[in-house]
Amino acid sequence: MQHYHDIKGKLAKLLATEDLVVEHKQVDTAQFNVDTRVLTLPTWKISDNDVYDALVAHEVGHALYTPAREWFAEKKYQGVPMAFVNITEDVRIEKLMKRRYEGLGKTFHRGYSQLNQDDFFEIEGSDVDEFSFPDRINLHYKIGAFLCVNFTDEEQVIVDKIGQSETFEDALDVAVELRDYCKEQEERNVEQVPAKVPSIPAAGGEEKMEDEGLDYDDQTVGQDTAPTSGEQEQGDYEEGDEEDDEDKVNGMEGGEHASEFDTLTVQNLENKLKKMVEKGDMESVYVQVPSIDLSKVTVSSDEIRQELGFYWQEEKKRRREYYKEHYQYCTPDYVKADPFAEVDQEFHDYKKSAAKEVNYLVKEFECKKSASAYARATTSKTGILDCTKLHTYKFNEDLFKKVTVVPDGKNHGLIFILDWSGSMSHILLDTVKQLLNIVWFCKKVNIPFDVYAFSNEWFYGENAVEKCERKEDELFVQEDFGLLNFLSSSSKELDTDILNLYRLSGLWNRSYSSHYSAPRRLSLSGTPLNESIIALHKLIPDFKSRTGAEKVQCIVFTDGEAHQLRRNKTVNRRWEDEPYMGHAGIHANCFLRNRKTGRVTRFNHSWSEFTKVILDDLSSLFPEVNLIGFRVLQKRDASYFMRQHLNGFEEYKKMEKLQKDWKKNKCFALDNTGYAKYFGLSASALNEDTDFEVKEDAKKADIKRAFVKSLSAKKTNKKILNEFVDLIA
Repeated sequence: MQHYHDIKGKLAKLLATEDLVVEHKQVDTAQFNVDTRVLTLPTWKISDNDVYDALVAHEVGHALYTPAREWFAEKKYQGVPMAFVNITEDVRIEKLMKRRYEGLGKTFHRGYSQLNQDDFFEIEGSDVDEFSFPDRINLHYKIGAFLCVNFTDEEQVIVDKIGQSETFEDALDVAVELRDYCKEQEERNVEQVPAKVPSIPAAGGEEKMEDEGLDYDDQTVGQDTAPTSGEQEQGDYEEGDEEDDEDKVNGMEGGEHASEFDTLTVQNLENKLKKMVEKGDMESVYVQVPSIDLSKVTVSSDEIRQELGFYWQEEKKRRREYYKEHYQYCTPDYVKADPFAEVDQEFHDYKKSAAKEVNYLVKEFECKKSASAYARATTSKTGILDCTKLHTYKFNEDLFKKVTVVPDGKNHGLIFILDWSGSMSHILLDTVKQLLNIVWFCKKVNIPFDVYAFSNEWFYGENAVEKCERKEDELFVQEDFGLLNFLSSSSKELDTDILNLYRLSGLWNRSYSSHYSAPRRLSLSGTPLNESIIALHKLIPDFKSRTGAEKVQCIVFTDGEAHQLRRNKTVNRRWEDEPYMGHAGIHANCFLRNRKTGRVTRFNHSWSEFTKVILDDLSSLFPEVNLIGFRVLQKRDASYFMRQHLNGFEEYKKMEKLQKDWKKNKCFALDNTGYAKYFGLSASALNEDTDFEVKEDAKKADIKRAFVKSLSAKKTNKKILNEFVDLIA
C-alpha cells in the first residue's frame, strides 16, 4: 500500500507537470524553493481530502507561477507589507490553477468550505463589515461563496483589480495600491477621532477633560501624563511597519480594528494550520539511491581469470617445492599429477549429461516462442485481387490477397546475481550446475548474459575504495562491496571461465579441498544483496547498451536475507573543526525517493522489508525487466519464510496451499515481495539427481515409482531453467 505522503506527493507532481521534489516535514508552513524546485509540505493532521488537496494545489500554484524575485528590495515596492502581497498573489495563483485544471475549482470550493466550517479564519460571532479592508479582501476571495462581504465603491475598484491580476507584476502593483489606500484611510480615521487630553487638575482637585478636534500630528502630551485606561496612543504609520501586538490590534470594542493595515484572517489561518502540523520524535528523511561507479564495483572475467591462473600456477610450484624439501624423492603421486584432474573430469561428465536436457529445452523454447508469435500475428487485406479465387465470386466475398504479419520478438538478455556468501558453501556446486544449464541454454539460442557473484572479499582491506561520491541522505554502500563477473557472453575464453567457476564452487563445497585452494580475494564472504540491487540501477542500462537487449531477465539466487543499508549523514563533533560525512540508520520515518519516476516509498519498521522497498523502486524504474528471486531454504525455515512475506489476513489464507506445494514439489512461489516471482527452493532437493534405475526383475509398480521419482527430481532440480524459458518464450 502506498503511503499517504506518497499519494499527495504524486498529486503535487502531476499538478506541476514537472520533476518537482516533494517533501513532507515538520515545518509550520508549506514552502517552495524556486531554485532547487523542492516543495516542502507540512505533515498536516488533516483528515479531509479536499482541504489537503486544496492546500497542495495552492502551493503548486506558487511553484508554477511565483518567480524567484526579491521584490521587497526594489525601490518601487519598498514599504509594501508582505501580507498584502500574499493576499494579492494568492488570488492570482489560485485563479491560474483553476484555469489550468478546471476540476480544481470544486476542490478549492469544498476545501475552503470545510475551513470556514471549522472557523480557521476565526470570524465566528464577528461583524465582517468591521474588519480591515485587507482582511475583507482575503475573506472575499477565499470564503466569499459562504459569506457576504461588503465593499464601498472605492474599495471595489481595488478588489476587482486584484481579481484581474495576471502577472506577478500585476499582483505587486495592486498591492501598492492597497497599501496607499489603507494609509489614506488610516490618516482619515486619525483626523476623525477627537483627542482626549487631560488638563492639569484645578485647585479644588477637579479634573477637566477637553475634547478638542486636534490634528494627530499637532497633539502634544505632557511628559508626566499617560493615556487613561481604555485609551490608546496612536502614531503615524510608517511604510513597511506591521502591527503584531494583538492587544493593540483588537483594542477597540465591538470587533473594530485599530488599523486598516490589519491582516488578522491571514494570521489566523496560518496559526491554525501550524497547530495542525503533526509533530513527532523523528523528522521525515528522504533517501535516494546513489549513483555507483561500476568501474569501482565490478571485477571483470579477465581479472578473475588472471588472478586464478597466477595463483594456481604459484600454488603448484609451492606444493612441489614443499614436498621436495620434506619428502625429497618420495613425493606422493597425487602431488606429481594434476591437482584438478578429478574435478575437471567430473565437470566434463556433467557437461555431457546436461547437453541432452539443454538441447531439449532449446527445442521447447523455440516451440513456445513460435506459438506466442503466431498468437500475436495479424492478418490484413492487401487490396490486390487474388486471381485464384475469382471463380468463387458467387459465394465468396473475400477475393483479395491477405498478408500475415508476425511481430518481431524482442531481444532478450540475462543478468544472474549469485550469492557468494559462506552459508552457500554446501550447495554452491549444485547451484552452479543449475546456473551452467542456463548459460549453455543462452549460448545455444544466442541470448547475451552476464553472471555476477556478490562478495565483500575482493575489495577488502587495502583494496577497499568508495563506490561513489558520498552525498547527504543517499544510501551508503560499503567500500568492500564488489560484483565478480565470473561469466559473460562477450568473453573470448568463456569455456575456461566456466571451468574455473566449477572448480571454485567444488572447492568451497569441500569436495576437492585437499588438492587445491583459492585466492583469498575469491573466497566466500557476507551477503551484500541490497548493495547488488543498488548496483543494478547501473548494471541494467549498461548491459542493455552493450548487448542491445530490450527485454532483460534478472535472476537473483541467494540463501539468506541481507542486512539493512545505512544512509550518509553529515556529522558535527564539538571537538573537531570541520564536519565529516558519516552515516546513520534507516528509521520508520525514512522515505526512499526516486527523482526519475517520482516514486516515494516509506521504509517499514521491519528490517526484512528493506529489500522489498528497493526492489519495488528498481522495478518502477525498469518495468521491462523481470526480477526473479530464488531463495534456498532448509526444511525448518520454510514456514518462517512464508510468514515473513505474507502480509495481512487475506495473504495468510495462502499459507496452506504454499505448504502443500512445499511438501509435494519442494518449492513454492510468492507474490508481492518486490520480485515478479519469488521462489522458495529446498536445499536438500537442489542437489538431487536421481537416475531412472530399476532391477531386471522389477515389477510394474516398482518401475512406475522409479520413473515418477526420477521425473520429480529432475523437475525440482531444473526449476530455475524452466522458469527462465517460460519468461522469455
